[in-house]
Amino acid sequence: MAPGATLTTEIVIQTIVSGLLMGFIYALVAAGLSLIFGLMEIVNFAHGEFMMVSMYSVFGLYLAFGLDPLVSAPLCVMFLFALGVATHYGIIRHILNAPMLVQITATFGLAIFLRSLAQFLWTPDYQSIPDPIVSGRLDLAGIFIGVPQLVASAGCLLAFGVLYLFINRTETGMALQATAQDREAASLMGIRTDRMYALGWGIGAACVAVAGVMLTNYYYIFPEVGFIFALIAYVAVALGGFGSIVGALFAGVLIGLVEALGGLLLDPAYKYAIIFAMYLAIVIVRPKGLFGRF
Repeated sequence: MAPGATLTTEIVIQTIVSGLLMGFIYALVAAGLSLIFGLMEIVNFAHGEFMMVSMYSVFGLYLAFGLDPLVSAPLCVMFLFALGVATHYGIIRHILNAPMLVQITATFGLAIFLRSLAQFLWTPDYQSIPDPIVSGRLDLAGIFIGVPQLVASAGCLLAFGVLYLFINRTETGMALQATAQDREAASLMGIRTDRMYALGWGIGAACVAVAGVMLTNYYYIFPEVGFIFALIAYVAVALGGFGSIVGALFAGVLIGLVEALGGLLLDPAYKYAIIFAMYLAIVIVRPKGLFGRF
């Protein structure tokens, strides 16, 4: 908080609301990452670049056809789902039994490739969608909420709910869980584990695509845009517990609140340091995270 500024109830509530809205976005990004790790125990270091690709997909459709982000959202989500599946069949399935270092460098190399490709196609300049359908702000008893931020958070929370119901209430979701728990046993029960892995990568990419599409309503688009969101997602996954979708939600919201309140009470320059300090404090006490299975 700036020196001499007065901390009022309205300012605190405003900050909490802003933290919650950003926290839901962090949670969905982390959920896709957690799903992939829980299924295959592979960390996707290109997760942030998948979000960047979804944002540039929205931007490309806007330039080509004038489509608003909310209109182009289904196309972009389907495209990222296909990209996730293609990543599994083109790269991941060939390194499943490789040493961990090979797995890390494979997805890290993919991240560098996608980021460099974006710079080549779109230049490093910042881009944005002018005049999206959702704009303006709401005034609720002196608390101002940006409509784009509200819509983005609501969209991410809705997508998270659909993901949770799919994983826990459908036969395919149960097959994904069975594959995550024991691949060989799942294969003996007739589950096509390779297809489950591909589906997991597709869903993980689709989750981050939803977050990326929602962000384009008010956030700048540039080749490195996915880096900070991916970094926060890694923290959220570890904090919530590797492989836990519910943990990703709680951790994402917690990080959003800590980031906002830390920037208010101390200084915005320290907000990420506060997040990592909180993460270290929690994992020292509980190494598996809040809801972890690993």
